[in-house]
Amino acid sequence: MTTASRAMTQLAGRPDLSEAPPSCGTGRALRSARAESVHFHSDRNVDLHLTARTIRRFQDELKNSTAVRLVPDSHWVTIHLECESDIDQLLTLVSVALQAHQRSPDAVEASSPGCKDHRFTHCHQELRQ
Repeated sequence: MTTASRAMTQLAGRPDLSEAPPSCGTGRALRSARAESVHFHSDRNVDLHLTARTIRRFQDELKNSTAVRLVPDSHWVTIHLECESDIDQLLTLVSVALQAHQRSPDAVEASSPGCKDHRFTHCHQELRQ
């Protein structure tokens, strides 16, 4: 079982998420009652809708993570899943995202474009440099 499939299995069991077609048309997606939340694009890459406000709030921590890639001018981040700690980080960030979606007005979330299906092109170590 891949890291993405293990993460998907854990997240799909949450009562506040349900499977839905991804807005970008690639892979599998989960959404909350208020917004698209998680897109699994491959066995290793996941896009997470954190909201712009949440990304700004946790920007330093996100930049320091070897698994997280910030997507410029987006409400989404890309998480590269290689190991169990990456899955743990994804699960934590999904909880943060769901809380952010509950605080955000519907109009703001509705205007947020879908994920951008960004791919990692370097390994974790190169991303830190």
